[in-house]
Amino acid sequence: MRPTGHACRDCLTTPARVQRNRRGPIAVPGSRYAVLHPGDGDETTMSKIDRVTIQTYQYTLDNSGREYRRFMVTIDTDDGLSGSYAPHFGGTPHAQAQVEEMARGLIGVDAEQRELVFERLKISHRHYDKSGISVIDTALWDLAGKKYGVPIAQLLGGFRERLPVYASTTSGQPGKGGLGGAEGYADFAESCQSAGIPAYKIHSFFDGNPKTEIDIMTAVRERVGQDMKLMVDPASSLKSFMDAVEVGRACDDLGYFWYEDPYRDASSSAVAHKRLRDFIRTPMLIAEHIRGFEQKADFTLAGGTDIMHIDPELDGGITGTMKLAHFCDAIGMEVQLHTAGPMHRHCMAAIANTHFYELGLVRPDSPVNLLQPPIYADGYGDEVGDVGEDGCVPVPDGPGLGVTYDADRINGGEIARLEIR
Repeated sequence: MRPTGHACRDCLTTPARVQRNRRGPIAVPGSRYAVLHPGDGDETTMSKIDRVTIQTYQYTLDNSGREYRRFMVTIDTDDGLSGSYAPHFGGTPHAQAQVEEMARGLIGVDAEQRELVFERLKISHRHYDKSGISVIDTALWDLAGKKYGVPIAQLLGGFRERLPVYASTTSGQPGKGGLGGAEGYADFAESCQSAGIPAYKIHSFFDGNPKTEIDIMTAVRERVGQDMKLMVDPASSLKSFMDAVEVGRACDDLGYFWYEDPYRDASSSAVAHKRLRDFIRTPMLIAEHIRGFEQKADFTLAGGTDIMHIDPELDGGITGTMKLAHFCDAIGMEVQLHTAGPMHRHCMAAIANTHFYELGLVRPDSPVNLLQPPIYADGYGDEVGDVGEDGCVPVPDGPGLGVTYDADRINGGEIARLEIR
């Protein structure tokens, strides 16, 4: 019989005692809250999780004045190991709420049982989008890489060390800034091409007007010629199926590399996108808004896309991303990873069936990536200026994620901390 308060692998959760503090941790030892039992192996070799810390911090991008809020998770073990992850695009309040709930079930678990953690959290949070799994999973991979002194890409079985990029624009505003019209998009594409970047994706004004999309697409193609791969993402803004067909046929005529998330079903209907594929020749990149391994597999097998879009920060972290990439590889399909970050680089480094790393979101009149918190102390960045002459970015080569977080900046912006033991 297991001791009172313990939960085995087939159980979900039991109550924990945690406390919040606005400016620092208050640890509450003796918490009895577990999703998983660590197993029956030789426990002397295990790295058991004994603390999870969730920091909420705020920051302002240098050129905007707008205040942002994100969070960071650190997982510590009883033998002195530690792994961390601070999400970018996926660092939303609802993801943080899930992480705080999920973290309470990690105490006492073997930190190297990532697959077990992934499966149990997927089941215990089946009523939600499960985006919180990604943050926990990535922190556990960071911990494993640091334990063995190797980058995550090497743990995954690396395929490449340099990642070809595409510049992914922000959405523009008519008449404002560097992306205020078709010529502005063309100017920026030409600038990226001159910097050696091999591909460019348009996020236009999101006004739902096919003519807007086509005018910008045409101006960019005429400016850069046929030597640069081009993509377009209306971000589900086109108002109807026939609008999507119209823009898709323009993609065909202009030789675009892929066509992404066209109209206002939010790319959720496999049947609709299978029909759309029948009308056009340009490959479609869909499934950004479909969450989870099984759901994306179903969408793909139903004919909803030509290329699967995976978001490592929303689709189960590194474990979930690699499951999806290998599934697609088995059926002869390519994948693309959504947005940028250290975790994305390690995943792409170990995926054979993918083309480009999304350098986004970028714009000509801003030196910073609008999706990336300024939290790195080692020069890591995802801006146009970080791309090498070969049109690629490197894979961080340090242990784990291979990046150094700026503790002073994160701690200086801290507005809350939750510590679970």
